[in-house]
Amino acid sequence: MPKIFFKKIYNFTKKSMDLKNRKITFVQEFLRLQNEEIISGLENLLKMKKSELFEKKLTPMSLEQFNSEIDQALFDSENGRITSALDLKKKAQKWR
Repeated sequence: MPKIFFKKIYNFTKKSMDLKNRKITFVQEFLRLQNEEIISGLENLLKMKKSELFEKKLTPMSLEQFNSEIDQALFDSENGRITSALDLKKKAQKWR
């Protein structure tokens, strides 16, 4: 489908519909797609935008929080509340 078609739909829906209806319209248009290249492009765009939003929300840990987590980790280790890398790998294998 030509880019102009999507621009027209996007501009129309952006101006005249609420988010719920825009999502429904987008999904309907997506389900009609037959072009692998367009679908791949939309998948990549979605992954990229989700990653960007996630990164925007990241904030650095405070030094106080960092030290507190180190203290907790040391306390857990001293009290036998640890999981070896080998045990963790075994558990992860079962997740699949």
